[in-house]
Amino acid sequence: MADAHPGRPAAPGIDRRTALLGTGTVLAGALLASAPAPASAGTAGRAAAPLPTYRFVREALDTSSLAYNPTGELIFPCLRGTAGRLPDAPGRFLLYYAPHDAPGGICLAYADSPEGPFTEHPGNPIVSREWSPHYSVSHVSSPHVLWNAEHREMWLYFHGENTTTRLARSADGVDFAYQGVVLSTSMVPGTTETSYARVFEHRLPDRGARYVMVFMRNGEDGHRSIGWGWSADGIAFDFAPEPLIRHSDVGASDLSGPHLVARDGRTLVVYHTDRGDIRATEVGPDFSRRDHLGTVHTPMPDPPDSGRSAAPSYGSDGGTEYMFYEAGHRLGATIAIARAG
Repeated sequence: MADAHPGRPAAPGIDRRTALLGTGTVLAGALLASAPAPASAGTAGRAAAPLPTYRFVREALDTSSLAYNPTGELIFPCLRGTAGRLPDAPGRFLLYYAPHDAPGGICLAYADSPEGPFTEHPGNPIVSREWSPHYSVSHVSSPHVLWNAEHREMWLYFHGENTTTRLARSADGVDFAYQGVVLSTSMVPGTTETSYARVFEHRLPDRGARYVMVFMRNGEDGHRSIGWGWSADGIAFDFAPEPLIRHSDVGASDLSGPHLVARDGRTLVVYHTDRGDIRATEVGPDFSRRDHLGTVHTPMPDPPDSGRSAAPSYGSDGGTEYMFYEAGHRLGATIAIARAG
């Protein structure tokens, strides 16, 4: 299939399914507007934010038994529920993740509970660093999947190279059709990296937008901050020329892994820093505020965190809230599960 124009929805040639599973369970990612940001997996968060306490439960995957694990490190988890959405999904929950180092590869595991056990998909990687005729890059990584209710599809945002964020679409959460580039350094002047993007349904009426993207941007000063953009359709985005949250605003050298959280009438961006912690900034429903709330997650000193936690992602099941996060040092991380309460 030829590359789709980034300003128009593609016609990927995949069936859109509307059958429901008939469950009333609250799903991971189903209510992103009410999904919480993390507190410490070992201790309660102390910041003035509407955040529950999350406690470490277990690692999501037995990395020693994975058939596809080319670099021995996993990053950027994203958990999504399938009930009422994907009738033929392999499990009630799909967990997307990736290695970062080359060759990377977007991977999938599935389970019937957020606490697992998760089964590795036998076709991993479901998206690789070569996708003819669309691209051939050193690696692809940082999967973020949005349930697009309008199209009844899972929309996968991922990077490769670090200058470029791409979109692929799927009717079953497993087999994806390429859409096109949605973000690149050429779209945000003064940047050398634009990656680790997550997209959320968040309406900004004054901008005619239905979706918001938050991402890591590396500036010409060599420091990473948080950027943002907005879109009417989740494909063609406008981007703010200046960072949403500057690294210097919160006393850090580098920021990354942002996640949008709306809870109790407050809109937060949660992100990790080069110090290994996770912090939050309240931006308001129209993104006009900049109230820096400080650390909301202090990593455990022992494994799997070993002093570093990053790239949190959230969901719930039957009223129980979960945080999935990247645990461990930068090139040796794994995926951890924490539960509220």
